[in-house]
Amino acid sequence: MTTTDAGPAEEGARRRELTVAKIAKLAGVSAPTVSRVLNGQAGVSLDTRERVEAVLREHGYRRRDTGTSIAIVELVFHALESLWALEIVRGVEQVARERGLAVVLTEMQGRLTPGKAWTEQVLARRPSGVIAVFSELTVQQQSQLATRSIPLVVVDPTGEPLHATPSVGATNWTGGMAATRHLLELGHRRIAMLSGPTKWPCCRARLDGYRAAMDAAGVPIDPGLVRVSTLYVEGGLQDGAELLRLPDPPTAIFTANDLQAFGVYEAARRAGVRIPDELSVVGFDDLSFTQWAGPPMTTVRQPLVQMGAVATRMIATLAAGERLDQHRVELATELIVRESTAPPSRS
Repeated sequence: MTTTDAGPAEEGARRRELTVAKIAKLAGVSAPTVSRVLNGQAGVSLDTRERVEAVLREHGYRRRDTGTSIAIVELVFHALESLWALEIVRGVEQVARERGLAVVLTEMQGRLTPGKAWTEQVLARRPSGVIAVFSELTVQQQSQLATRSIPLVVVDPTGEPLHATPSVGATNWTGGMAATRHLLELGHRRIAMLSGPTKWPCCRARLDGYRAAMDAAGVPIDPGLVRVSTLYVEGGLQDGAELLRLPDPPTAIFTANDLQAFGVYEAARRAGVRIPDELSVVGFDDLSFTQWAGPPMTTVRQPLVQMGAVATRMIATLAAGERLDQHRVELATELIVRESTAPPSRS
């Protein structure tokens, strides 16, 4: 039985009964060891920590707030290398400011999973909640947070989140379909797609949206026009250049994000290919620079600020001991048509 099944009186009785000494006896460890686990301190082996946490979970233990924890939100990014991350930070900050919360930001330098040191620091700080953006917390890390009543919300999950883990994303499939349909309606048939790594749901959904639009229009996909690239300018530059060197190059390229699209712009410039006269380009995200690109970029707007804001509101709701209306929130994307797309100059 978990604490959500019990009333306040029953939960309080359980807390009084489940002392540190009793936890230690049930787990077969010393009381100081239990205290170190509860406070997220180092010096406890992984096996011992897991044994203590198993007892805590089995008895529905949730550590009572002593009033000494700092009102903060932990925000974790795998990397902070683009305006994409800054937009999400803006959304988190807006809501955190309204709720009187501070934001602690961690950048993992390209790693998807935080290390042991981060975990111990977070457990010691006992924040109001953790927001993991395009990051993967292990089952053990998620269990440690849950044991200490630290809620977790995932933004743009890199894999299928655990069933009980709240998450926020965007309608990536719909966005991919809208972008491709726009190009088809302009008359394009040789439409290339630069995807990101397909192990990530957001990239796979955008690619599936592209395929669905092509299939619905009865236009066969040339396998040579579909590339899995990195989600950076360099990826768009390299793969865009290779596509433009083909004997029968595409007349349009849809990319998985705006950075890739910017790389395609540069590849086209180097190849002497004019956008949109000879090549149409559609990005994804609608980062601020897209409207100032030359020409202004057609792209799919992903509500990044709103995603960060929604995640923070979810954290605040969970921290208050309330239930969420939805565990999985998908916010709508929108096609923004600018000047990088036009009817093809050749069939």
